[in-house]
Amino acid sequence: MRSFEQAAGRLIVALDFPDAERARKLLQALVGIPCYMKVGLQLFYAAGPDLIRELKQAGYSVFLDVKMHDIPNTVKGGANSVTKLGADMFNVHAAGGVNMMKAAREGALAALESDTSLAMPRIIAVTQLTSTNQDMLNREIGIPGTVEASVVHYAALAREAGLDGVVASPLEVPAVKERCGQAFLTVTPGIRPAGSKADDQSRTLTPGEAMSQGTDYIVVGRPIIAAANPREAAEKIIEEMM
Repeated sequence: MRSFEQAAGRLIVALDFPDAERARKLLQALVGIPCYMKVGLQLFYAAGPDLIRELKQAGYSVFLDVKMHDIPNTVKGGANSVTKLGADMFNVHAAGGVNMMKAAREGALAALESDTSLAMPRIIAVTQLTSTNQDMLNREIGIPGTVEASVVHYAALAREAGLDGVVASPLEVPAVKERCGQAFLTVTPGIRPAGSKADDQSRTLTPGEAMSQGTDYIVVGRPIIAAANPREAAEKIIEEMM
């Protein structure tokens, strides 16, 4: 059984807010809980790099969820910048290919060479979004086969590129671990406590179910940030993870 602190360290709270002030309000509610904080596109576009620095100064580990997907040289530059910013984890799209994913790692390593005080971030690849279902995968994206097969294929490419792990739904964690090894990280969004609405997520599990699948980190947004009592909601999720 994990301690509260150990379980909290595997919870990533998604700061899905339109501005920094609302994010700071949530941080006040969660003060003392040693969880990861995730800054996604909406908040990063609104608040910029200064918010990442603020979170780091407050002692949080930060997952910068910017999902880089571009030509290798551009991703290399982006990875260099976010590593210098101090992000503990960031992601790229596995659909960008092996060379692009390798370029992300090269960019991060180049940042370390220029500043030895920096730490190497964990670089993970997005496989299929948790909003993707079978029909969307086949008919809209144009990838044949099952969602799980696509996720595992992308995970294998990320491992080949030297990345640390992938973003995938908790349903695919056992297959990813079987293909890529137990040390290969899985970061799983689409987590919904029992009784919560699925919202726009298609492939979900509860926090306890996700941990029993063997995942390394779970990402939780609306069930915490939209709760009447966010701290109580976070603590209940952490207890279920234990």
